[in-house]
Amino acid sequence: MPDSAVSVPARLRSFRPSWLSPKVLRTEVLAGLVVALALIPEAISFSIIAGVDPAIGLFASFTMAVTIAVVGGRPAMISAATGAVALVIAPLNRQHGFGYLVAAVILAGVFQIVLGALGVGRLMRFIPRSVMVGFVNSLAILVFMAQVPQLWDVPWAVYLLFAAGLALLVLFPRITTAVPAPLVSIAVLTVITVAAGITVPTVGGKGALPASLPVPGLPDVPFTLDTLATIAPYAFAMALVGLMESLMTAQLVDEITDTRSSKAREAVGQGIANIVTGFFGGMGGCAMIGQTMINVKVSGARTRLSTFLAGVFLMVLCIVFGPVVSDIPMAALVAVMVMVCFATFDWHSVAPRTLKRMPAGEIVVMTVTVVCVVATHNLAVGVVTGSVTAMVVFAKRVARLADVTAVIDPDGGQVVYAVTGQLFFASSNELVGRFDYAGDPDRVVIDLSAAHIWDASSVAALDAIEHRYRRRGKTVEITGLNGPSAGLHGSLSGELTAAG
Repeated sequence: MPDSAVSVPARLRSFRPSWLSPKVLRTEVLAGLVVALALIPEAISFSIIAGVDPAIGLFASFTMAVTIAVVGGRPAMISAATGAVALVIAPLNRQHGFGYLVAAVILAGVFQIVLGALGVGRLMRFIPRSVMVGFVNSLAILVFMAQVPQLWDVPWAVYLLFAAGLALLVLFPRITTAVPAPLVSIAVLTVITVAAGITVPTVGGKGALPASLPVPGLPDVPFTLDTLATIAPYAFAMALVGLMESLMTAQLVDEITDTRSSKAREAVGQGIANIVTGFFGGMGGCAMIGQTMINVKVSGARTRLSTFLAGVFLMVLCIVFGPVVSDIPMAALVAVMVMVCFATFDWHSVAPRTLKRMPAGEIVVMTVTVVCVVATHNLAVGVVTGSVTAMVVFAKRVARLADVTAVIDPDGGQVVYAVTGQLFFASSNELVGRFDYAGDPDRVVIDLSAAHIWDASSVAALDAIEHRYRRRGKTVEITGLNGPSAGLHGSLSGELTAAG
């Protein structure tokens, strides 16, 4: 068909964003609504942890979600007030007051923008898969543990509602996926609870919902160097924890959706979102794994629209439909979060068949990550500890590959030592003891054709070997260095080992 025959509506459709198609739009809108409902009790709980009014956490979730939907790097990921951020800034709020907390949130955003511009997102490639699996599993465990108090010492009706919620979440998708099962479960259980007059814990029991939108303003603190010195440590800690959780969650969503996202833009976006949140009097935040899984894995959202609408719906639900939302039974939301935990946990990683085939080091790294996260309730601690453990395991494994074999010429005039493997601090430390300094002929050749020098420790070890031979009047020749190894050896040899 010639271009002239293409209708104007058809041309307009070709430029239409994907989320404007009816099917995608319905999915994104309903996903945003489900996430908004799930955000309310979580934001209130995190406000309590931080020691602020529940409205502060809800405002933060609103501004974080709306802002990150525009400036973030990972579509469909949910950012809001989080427990990790609340734990970091709670001491500052207790000791110095809310004004200092808000100032710290703004400064944390500035730190995140700087770190994003410096390329902190590229560090994600150094996170091993075993740490990533441990991160995912520990998140599922933490989210589940957070639901347990809602099922402890409660009326018996809570357990019936919880069981009914799980049944709806499992069975309803078999009937239709046009409407997210979590939304149906929440609506049905709320109607049953209100109609039957059942007295159970509800969202309203968590705290009062805001009745108006947040108003922008400056933090109520003196703008002095003393204030900066007070808030800087908390702000930097918040920036690091927030970025680590956000970038790890973004990578997880990348794997689930089989797409790539800009980690640099995500880091900068998190910073911008926290700055906006601070100026609106929020407590700051970062990516939320539970709500992100509801949005991406359970509801099937894939665009920024769901994230934006989650924030918008959150305020609409609080301000316009506050009385209705307050009547939602906590059992309904707990059922949704438990199903999210079940879907998030990597069950294949702990299957006996997998564990039998998995190298012991990988299992250790995954276990260390999970234990540290669950013990400290701090994802950053677990990820850093797991990554360091993985490096140690890797270094130990690679160090074993380095070997030295000696071949003496028939005439006995020289000996050739063939060194193979990767020479770095873990393997080169044992290199010095692999040579027969007293028994070798007067000429020694060290062939490094099958080796690679990685660091100064290896150069120092080679210098020490040469030094020991020279003290006995023997000559040493190092051959076979590849380009990078020759460059490193040439620049450092003789500068690291003292002659004696």
